[in-house]
Amino acid sequence: MDNSASWAPRPALIIVGWLGTAFALAGVFSYPEHRGQVLFGVAAFALAAASAHGTLFRPRLAADRQGIRIRRTLGQVRLAWPETRTRLTTTRRLGRDSVTLEIESGDQLFVFGWLELGADPREVLDVLSALRS
Repeated sequence: MDNSASWAPRPALIIVGWLGTAFALAGVFSYPEHRGQVLFGVAAFALAAASAHGTLFRPRLAADRQGIRIRRTLGQVRLAWPETRTRLTTTRRLGRDSVTLEIESGDQLFVFGWLELGADPREVLDVLSALRS
């Protein structure tokens, strides 16, 4: 059995984000009305920021027998297993259940959904539990 695992956003999702950025930029330059250009510009900026984050900060979560490594915008955090607590949280919004993985260490709380992990948080928790034991 491999003693490490990592999770990151799915590449297809990042590609869709970059394509959306390109289309929004095309809208900035081709839309005749100023307000529409501004809206397209805001959308292009938001999509570019999200796509760049997904491209540059990979993997978002990695784990091995020693602990967990979380990549953030301002570096990475390394947490040993004894100082972490992991759990799933299910939230119901607009008639839909949303499951997130929460990793708590002291006063820090990291929350991951399927977008950040590229996998179901339940499956990720199973792997983390196996690595922890």
